[in-house]
Amino acid sequence: MKHLEVVAAIIIDDDKVLSVQRGRGKYEYISLKYEFPGGKIESDETKEQALERELLEELEMKIEIEREFLTVNHQYPDFSVTMHSFICSVLNSTLNLKEHIDFKWVNPENLSNLDWAEADLPIVSKLMKEY
Repeated sequence: MKHLEVVAAIIIDDDKVLSVQRGRGKYEYISLKYEFPGGKIESDETKEQALERELLEELEMKIEIEREFLTVNHQYPDFSVTMHSFICSVLNSTLNLKEHIDFKWVNPENLSNLDWAEADLPIVSKLMKEY
């Protein structure tokens, strides 16, 4: 089974957290779900480099990585994922959706109101407790 190592940005701006919505994909169980933006780590880059690159590619957004937050290991039906999440701030809060169909800036206490991808749920739970 395929295993992916990915990074995710928990972008906080004005006390709100950025969530982005996936489009329809080949796996129904993650189609149209909300997630923290990020992506796969390339073999020649650090987690932080991957996160900065992915945010530029997907959102045209520059971030400042503040600290590592939580690493999640999750098994989906067709693949497994190790997701390293980081608390980030924005250098430019405007964004341009390149791969997602929607985005929301959400108060931490309202994060559970969105339909999240399963791998992101432990991060959502921890954020809601800490913020």
